[in-house]
Order: sequence, then C-alpha cells, then structure tokens
Amino acid sequence: MSRPSEQNERQLDPLLEGYLDYLADVGRRAPRTVIDVRCTLRRVSSVLAAEFPDQPMWHLPLTAYLRWIECERAAGRSTGNIRKQISHVRGFLNYAWRSGRSDRNVLDGFQLQDDRPDRQEPATLSIEEAELLLRGCYDRTPTERRDRVAVFLLYGCGLRTHELCSLRVQDIDISRKELVVLAGKGDRQRIVPLPDAVHTELLAYLVERGGKRGPLLRRETGKLGPLGSRDGCAIVAAAA
Repeated sequence: MSRPSEQNERQLDPLLEGYLDYLADVGRRAPRTVIDVRCTLRRVSSVLAAEFPDQPMWHLPLTAYLRWIECERAAGRSTGNIRKQISHVRGFLNYAWRSGRSDRNVLDGFQLQDDRPDRQEPATLSIEEAELLLRGCYDRTPTERRDRVAVFLLYGCGLRTHELCSLRVQDIDISRKELVVLAGKGDRQRIVPLPDAVHTELLAYLVERGGKRGPLLRRETGKLGPLGSRDGCAIVAAAA
C-alpha cells in the first residue's frame, strides 16, 4: 500500500487529473496509454513550471512550448518521442480550451518536422514470403487447423496478436464476411472485412468446431481456455 506522501507526489494539477480521468472514463483509453500521457504531462509541466513559475501551462504561449521542445532535443529525445509528447500535450490543451480554461489551443495544427528524411519503412513480409508462411500451416489435425486459421487471420486481416486471441465466435459474421475487433488498440472497436481465402478457412473451422460460443481459438492441451499472446507468437514461429 502506498504511503500518503507517495500518493500526493503522484498527483498533478486538478485540471490535469481531470483530463486523465476523462481519457480513461470517456475516451476509453487503455490504462497503459493513460499512464503514458500522465508521464508526459508530469514531465512537461515540471519543465514549464521551472521556466514560467506561477503560470498554468494552459495559459502559456506557443513560444513557451517551443522552448520546451528545444530542451527535449538537447536532452537527446528522438523526433518520434517528441512528436508523441506533443500529441499528448495538444490533447490536454484542447481539453482545457473546450472546458473554458483557455482562449485557444496554441499547439493546434503545430507539426514537428522530421529530422530523418531518409527514415526507412519497417521490415514487412513480401507477398512471396507471406505465401510461404501460409503454406507452412498444415491442416492434418484439429490443432493444426486451428493454427492455420490463426495465421490466416493475423496476416489476412492485419490483426494484432492480442486482438486475435481475444476473438470470440460471436464476433464473426460469416454472412457479411467480416469480424468485429472489440479489444483493439486504445480499447477501440472496429470492423474488419474477411478476404475470400480467410473466409473459406474460417468457415470450415467453425463448422468443425460445432458452433460453440466463446473464444474462437482455444488451447487443446495443458491449461484449457483461450489462446494467449505467447501461444499466438509460437504458432507463427512454428509456421515460419
């Protein structure tokens, strides 16, 4: 249990705390995201308070934030990291403006130029590599057929591992050829269309599974229940 002094130390200005509560309760942001925003606001408010004492950060001009950005650059922060922090602060300033605490959001429309114009795209599978991966998924046993469906869904629908493992049978609409992702990034829901190849594999899997509700992909041995993220990674590694 935290000591009272530690709890008070973690508290920010009431308006900042109100914004964080808004993100969690109304914006439905994931707990990890709220923690990330809290860290940013704590850091920024601390820097600005030292530079501009007795002035709340939502009343400061754009020049104050430009000085903060220079401090972040001098500290060795990457452009991507600073951009993320600017996004966090911009969201708070918009909240302060909408609640009548400030006249405007000084970071509205502000963009930081990328100092790495030659930045490379992340490595991805080529079409040929994706085809080889799918060929590595066999369908001789029920477990192999489950793993095959998992890989088809990951690649064909662009699902994250956590999203795949959270899918339920009732999230699949075979007639409309789409699925509903309830546990997406930021705890946001989205509808994903099923490509024909994925639809065919999934339909056969559901027929074999017998139409039972609950987790779409279950463990067959050991601790029974839905697949976990480690299981999903192991399935892809085995296919590779």
